[in-house]
Amino acid sequence: MAEETEKKKYITHEDLRRHNKPGDLWIAIQGKVYDVSDWIKSHPGGDAVILNLAGQDVTDAFTAFHPGTAWHRLDGLFTGYRIGDHRISDVSRDYRRMAAEFRKLGLFETKGHVALYTLTFIAAMFAGVLYGVLACDSIVAHQIAAALLGLLWIQSAYIGHDSGHYVIMSNKKCNRIAQIVSGNCLTGISIAWWKWTHNAHHLACNSLDYDPDLQHIPVFAVSSKFFNSMTSRFYHRKLTFDHVARLLVSYQHLTYYPVMCFGRINLFIQTFLLLFSRREVEDRALNFAGILVFWTWFPLLVSCLPTWPERFLFVFTSFAVTALQHIQFTLNHFAADVYTGPPTGHDWFEKQAAGTLDITCVPYMDWFYGGLQLPRCNLRKVAPVVRELCKKHNLPYRSFSWWEANKLTVRTLKKAAYQARDKANPVVKNLVWEALNTHG
Repeated sequence: MAEETEKKKYITHEDLRRHNKPGDLWIAIQGKVYDVSDWIKSHPGGDAVILNLAGQDVTDAFTAFHPGTAWHRLDGLFTGYRIGDHRISDVSRDYRRMAAEFRKLGLFETKGHVALYTLTFIAAMFAGVLYGVLACDSIVAHQIAAALLGLLWIQSAYIGHDSGHYVIMSNKKCNRIAQIVSGNCLTGISIAWWKWTHNAHHLACNSLDYDPDLQHIPVFAVSSKFFNSMTSRFYHRKLTFDHVARLLVSYQHLTYYPVMCFGRINLFIQTFLLLFSRREVEDRALNFAGILVFWTWFPLLVSCLPTWPERFLFVFTSFAVTALQHIQFTLNHFAADVYTGPPTGHDWFEKQAAGTLDITCVPYMDWFYGGLQLPRCNLRKVAPVVRELCKKHNLPYRSFSWWEANKLTVRTLKKAAYQARDKANPVVKNLVWEALNTHG
């Protein structure tokens, strides 16, 4: 328990672990203990991030998710306690040193002109879409406009993604406007929903029961562990693997690409489910207003097409083009290592490395892909450094081409699909097992 030594009070990791319930939430950062029981209500990253790591040392995760300006906020949350048995692993020490060097070089702050170029490109594409629909009579022109709209949605989503991770504009107010316009107004997907799920995903990267980006029952299952109807610790409900789920998962390697063409519909549904839920939603009214803007201009635009078949084809084509983005998101994680249970502070970097696949591309295609917490213009600068860190500690750093990543993902889905079929036919499985183990 706590003891006083030279005016410094110490507790053990075991003491810290007891403070992991709502109303009593402590975390440790660089050996100092902070009480975030009240701060969780106003935490910009949402409550799931804190709840999942409460009672642990969260230094590595805090370093990854917060800018340098966030550190001064900790002073008001300090309990006065320090961790007496505080130890730092070699991996964490090197990771923190690397992150500090990146910050010193300004790699987290330097945006370059990527955001400006992307916003200009989005505006030009939107003008092209309006021209193709309103000024052209050809069905070919309408289809080109639909494809252009799909590309616009992809790039708008990346602006929303990047602005949700760090400030890409001149100040926070402009950054907030960029989030609402690029997310809610242009794509119809709430930035509040994105923050809620995406922060949880990064924190618990590839945890089957804590990462919402892997919880796609009844349509997809990347692991046979989903067949036991595990409970989602993010959605707080059981992911029931019933007969319908078994049927759909049994053919998921065949339905993967067709489903991705309609993945946007699921995002619309998830947006409305959150905004109409009883959860605390940051700027709920503003999010609703942005969504209303989208559901005003998009139906009006579609209604300008001359016939219902053309309208249907326009919507289908625009949605199908965004499948490229949905596929990319799944390529990064579906075929990577998975685990069950909550994220832990002591091996945070190791699980991030194990749960991620990088997709390589030629430099002139960088504009087509989004970044992470780091401005995408700096990704190529830091990649070799991260690769060397992983190599030094014998951690995976997997980087594949688009086509190789597709093969791995389909192979993962196919493996789980065949396992689902076996589970549906236990008699056949038992007969085969007996045949392979017959004696005499």
